[in-house]
Amino acid sequence: MRQLTLKDGLHISEFSLGCMNLPLNDKNEMEKIIQFALESGITHFDTADLYQFGKNEQELGKILNAFRSTYDFTIASKGGNEFDQKTQEKIGWNPTPKHIKSAIKDSMHRLGVDHIDLYQLHGGTIEDNKEETISAFDDLKQEGVITSYGISSIRLNVIDYYLRHSDMSTIMMQFNPLDNRPFEVANTLKEDVTILARGPVMKGALSSSWRSVIEEKFPDGFLDYSYEDLKESLERLSEVDEDLTALSYAFLKYNEAVIVNGVSSLKQLKSNIESYNKMPDLSQEEYKAVLDAVKIIKYEKHRA
Repeated sequence: MRQLTLKDGLHISEFSLGCMNLPLNDKNEMEKIIQFALESGITHFDTADLYQFGKNEQELGKILNAFRSTYDFTIASKGGNEFDQKTQEKIGWNPTPKHIKSAIKDSMHRLGVDHIDLYQLHGGTIEDNKEETISAFDDLKQEGVITSYGISSIRLNVIDYYLRHSDMSTIMMQFNPLDNRPFEVANTLKEDVTILARGPVMKGALSSSWRSVIEEKFPDGFLDYSYEDLKESLERLSEVDEDLTALSYAFLKYNEAVIVNGVSSLKQLKSNIESYNKMPDLSQEEYKAVLDAVKIIKYEKHRA
């Protein structure tokens, strides 16, 4: 599996594992997923403190640490949301330095690590005291608590501020041929900032089961697509490559994005990796055919 080097020298796999939907209540299945991921060359695992109110980090850390002597891998987590782990209730958004520096200690404890490779702000609003938040991330980096940092956001005004005023290395956002809104961000990126693309298969719409998926999950359409628009786009994409998952991965590779693919079962991971291994290198003509098959969509909110 292709390995990429991000800013600050962080090495991660082009296909990385999103851990939000891992089956935490089935430890055996979860262990199988993590082991198969590592055996397949996945070296980057993405979680967040808010996922299952800390339990995701805790269970992921237990399993990964058992493999630390055998495999090299990196862990990304996210912070900024304040919550009560005991009551499993979200309290609110809190990007203050005090909370960020406290939250990362909690994350490290749950993960069983002495530092976090990539730490991301899990959201952000234009009203935040962004200078203070950036200062907190810079402090953590200077202290060696984190290797690199980024943000997970779809707010253009927030992204623009962090691009201009921070030393961030990554932006995480939903990105795939159907939801191509990150084009707007990609056009303004510095060369050393990388897009981490979550939702690459669009809840299964970009899979072999796309017909049943859109009937079940998108009966009223999606973003600028009506149901019929969505059906037409997927039919046209299938003409470019019948493996829509592989095509989505190829689209992201063409845009130099890291694929962050979430799974909930070993079967799903095996299928996704099979598609990754069949991922074509798109020619300019094929890439144009992908763009011709879909709508080019822009973010409607948080623009100024």
